Amino acid sequence: MDRSADLSDFLRSRRARITPDQAGILEDGRPRRVPGLRRDEVSRLAGVSTEYYTRLEQGRAGSPSPEVVEALCQALHLDLAEREHLNDLLARPKPVRRTAVSPQRVRPGLHLLLQTLDQVPAFVLGRRTDVLAANRLARAVVTDFEALPVPQRNLARYYLLDPEARQRVGDWERIAAETVAMLRLDAGRYPNDRRLSDLVGELTLRSPEFPGWWNEHHVLRRTHGSKVYHHPEVGELHFSYEALHLPDDPDQMLCVYNVEPGSATAESLRLLSSWSLTSQ
Repeated sequence: MDRSADLSDFLRSRRARITPDQAGILEDGRPRRVPGLRRDEVSRLAGVSTEYYTRLEQGRAGSPSPEVVEALCQALHLDLAEREHLNDLLARPKPVRRTAVSPQRVRPGLHLLLQTLDQVPAFVLGRRTDVLAANRLARAVVTDFEALPVPQRNLARYYLLDPEARQRVGDWERIAAETVAMLRLDAGRYPNDRRLSDLVGELTLRSPEFPGWWNEHHVLRRTHGSKVYHHPEVGELHFSYEALHLPDDPDQMLCVYNVEPGSATAESLRLLSSWSLTSQ
């Protein structure tokens, strides 16, 4: 991936979304040829010269100081994930190693935890949204990732390429776009990840929606939220999920789909659980 191009596109996309009114800038009568803020307006808000900001946006300014980065984050109204992404894009590139990347492994204790969480769907995501492990209910509610070849056990690939996902995932467009934003965050941190590059290439060729979402340069780190699934056997399922980043491996995330006790979804999960046990 082209780090300079990604930095340039990211900065341009962030300033394009901010109106002068949102930035507290009075209009000066000049016609606006671009949406959002001009470069000179961003530089003024960040306290740097227009020439310096221009070189920075073009990937020609080297490594700015932490103070300048913080000023840019404030000027562009970046959230925590966007701040993280900007720092990743500004970091000095590491030498590309030719050695093979070791596959991510889930600790035995975490596998045991997934089985202990037997009343709700739970799974572990790794880099590039790879599904590293999933309990019975996650396989029943989302899809049976363990039945797929290992290279295909990927949440973004499922959402964007599996026709079933469009029917099963409620608010599919929002969920799929957010998953692309998660991939963007990984791409900034691991620009030399060959498997991630291959995945992006496959999604670009096979998913009509992916190129547009990818080029928006949105980034996201999941923490919590809500999801709805339309299961072919038990109907609509409503979840509030928690995404917990593991302290001993920040590239792994435990996702738990919680339900309200006594709700229709809880009863449906009880049925799914009993059916999955008898089908084993």
